[in-house]
Amino acid sequence: MVYQPKEDRYQTMSYHRSGRSGLKLPAVSLGLWHNFGDATLVENSRTLLRHAFDSGITHFDLANNYGPPPGSAEENFGRILRQDFASLRDELIISSKAGYTMWEGPYGDWGSRKYLIASLDQSLKRMGLDYVDIFYHHRPDPETPLEETMTALDHLVRQGKALYIALSNYPAQQAAEAIGILKQLGTPCLIHQPKYSMFERAPEKGLLDVLQQQGVGCIAFSPLAGGMLTDRYLQGIPEDSRAASGSRFLSSEQLTPEKMEKVRQLNELAQQRGQKLSQMALAWVLRGGRVTSVLIGASKTSQIDDAVAMLARREFSQSELDRIDAILA
Repeated sequence: MVYQPKEDRYQTMSYHRSGRSGLKLPAVSLGLWHNFGDATLVENSRTLLRHAFDSGITHFDLANNYGPPPGSAEENFGRILRQDFASLRDELIISSKAGYTMWEGPYGDWGSRKYLIASLDQSLKRMGLDYVDIFYHHRPDPETPLEETMTALDHLVRQGKALYIALSNYPAQQAAEAIGILKQLGTPCLIHQPKYSMFERAPEKGLLDVLQQQGVGCIAFSPLAGGMLTDRYLQGIPEDSRAASGSRFLSSEQLTPEKMEKVRQLNELAQQRGQKLSQMALAWVLRGGRVTSVLIGASKTSQIDDAVAMLARREFSQSELDRIDAILA
């Protein structure tokens, strides 16, 4: 059956300008980190992408190594893109990244010009695209000069293989230096993607200030702390959960009694606000307007629905914010 997107898809989502750029991103974006590799049925991935787009989610976030195995998320996404979204390409913001290990040898990792240019060429082939909207350096390289990495990113924009350049996992000082180099090159940094949630507040220690001062957007990954900031683990660890599966992204050892007591208190506050804990956690990341978008993962369409419904109750009173800080202290 030919996919026909909902005509009212833009009515349910809010869109925020990324820094001082001309590009707006949806408040909720869909990450293809999990659930889009070869271990997942393609039809389930297709259902998630269609449902997200029908909900006004225009931004799909990938990376060269997403899968498993690495590269398979881009291949599967490209197949679905050709079959369902080919006529809608200009309504989509597609991003990819390079910076982690992708192939063997000295040229398949980190941030050299050799690796970044080759990696994006491979990503474009896997997805069947002429360009990505946003291309990220996925993590800082401790050995390659920052000028080489940023010059390679600038080159990719000038080649027409990426429309915008972005950073991920850069600490505040390195981010400021990289943003400055890109600005001098004439290819401003569009956005930064840090790990940020109620349980991971490192970006508040300088990074968010740098991004705001430099006019760079922010899109938060893992805003639900790998699933801890949901009601999933309130009654223990379900057998079919991520924590029970031995996942390196959330282990049962992380669900300590102290951490779960904070989750229970946060859940009580969320219920008082008339929303789920996951919804309150996403709204909290967006509070104050310094974060452009929250990047969610999903294995079910109901998780997308919950995230989008958060937008109807995203404001906080000062007393609620104070209470959250007290719980997290």
